[in-house]
Amino acid sequence: MSEQAFIRDLREIVGGSNVLASSVDLQLYQYDGYLEEHRPEAVVFVQSTEEVAKVVQCCNRHGRPFVPRGGGTNLTGGTIPFGGGAVIEMIRMNRLLEIDIPNLRARVQPGMFNLELGNALAPLGYQFIPDPASQKAATLGGNVAENAGGPHCFKYGVTSNHVLGLTVVLPDGRVEKLGGKAADIPGFDLTGLFVGSEGTLGICTEVLVKVVRQTESVKTLLAIYDSIEEGSETVSAIVAAGMVPATLEMMDQLVIHAVEASLHCGLPMDCATLLLIEVDGLRDDLESQAAAISDLCRAHGAREVRVAKDDAERALLWAGRRGAFGAVARLAPSFLVCDGTVPRTALPQVLKKVSQVAAKYDLRIPNVFHAGDGNLHPLILFDWRDADMKARVLKAGMEILSLCAELGGTISGEHGVGLEKLDAMRLVMSEADIQAQRRVKTTFDPANLANPGKIFPAKEVACER
Repeated sequence: MSEQAFIRDLREIVGGSNVLASSVDLQLYQYDGYLEEHRPEAVVFVQSTEEVAKVVQCCNRHGRPFVPRGGGTNLTGGTIPFGGGAVIEMIRMNRLLEIDIPNLRARVQPGMFNLELGNALAPLGYQFIPDPASQKAATLGGNVAENAGGPHCFKYGVTSNHVLGLTVVLPDGRVEKLGGKAADIPGFDLTGLFVGSEGTLGICTEVLVKVVRQTESVKTLLAIYDSIEEGSETVSAIVAAGMVPATLEMMDQLVIHAVEASLHCGLPMDCATLLLIEVDGLRDDLESQAAAISDLCRAHGAREVRVAKDDAERALLWAGRRGAFGAVARLAPSFLVCDGTVPRTALPQVLKKVSQVAAKYDLRIPNVFHAGDGNLHPLILFDWRDADMKARVLKAGMEILSLCAELGGTISGEHGVGLEKLDAMRLVMSEADIQAQRRVKTTFDPANLANPGKIFPAKEVACER
């Protein structure tokens, strides 16, 4: 059937004004936060599970692939419509459906922003833990698709640890409910399977999450170092001492300068690196926790440890951390956010090697990352108009992921595989591993219409079934 017939049928489902098909409109949906661009045939704005199901069924009839999209903040190309077809825009499915405090649950639509859920829970004294730095613009559906993390996930776990159930539209258009409010649902953990599947197994249209009571008190510390090695060694020392702060974040000098120039948070400009550490819990216990961590920081070379004196100063420090990616945009027209993970003890070694990669490819690579998780975010600066520089950026990114794998880590901490890391999958998985995962994909999506071209390397060696 023709493209015109495909678009006509989509408009019959959601109304003419909710389908974009002009060249200019489609340009806006051919990219996300990664470096590639592929144009869809149509963008469809949906407002209910029923509409999503009908749109997916329409894609099946026409043999067209489909890609769910929310805020478009994906950093690995997961929402780029690699195979054309329809972008299913979920941003209008953004309602908070239920807050169930007695059961510590909340039910939301996937287009709701992460921060909006937090703001709705805060006046009640509760919170939703996963808090990606992009939480102002990242939707909860995207958090589910990528198994997002965030600063507080060091202590409390990533998105998969906080999702209890999903309503999903399968690749053939059927609607299923996975998991639920009760604990220990029998059978396979299909909710867990969907979290982090990057839209390749279907589209979630409702998310049931766990909420927790806000901690009684919080204390935020800033440890300042004259060498990156001392800062990264402190991270391992804190954990080895049996302490688990709520957050343990790290910035290097290039990032500090960019943040300070942009947001004026009062960060020291003459240091090599700093740690942003937060402890939470009962008020009576916090002073001793903070004092013990301060002593460890000084014992491992911190020249100064500051403690935020009030909520305003704490908020300013966090504004700097959460605004770091945006601030780094002052340093270059473009940057690639590399996302790999290493064991915490390997941080000094990998940070040194990242600087060697920067020198090898004649690039600047500042670092801001979740040090407590060993989750690196080298930001590889470049000018997207310079094809040679872009090619060097891609090689440098792959080399950093290879370093992570060699040191016992993996190729993603929270951003997924998308288009960026297709080849990198072989750094951490055998061909048999990849085939096993592909068979799961084929079971749900035999026609390969749900976000095709993502996660799996294009040419793997065939394995025996």
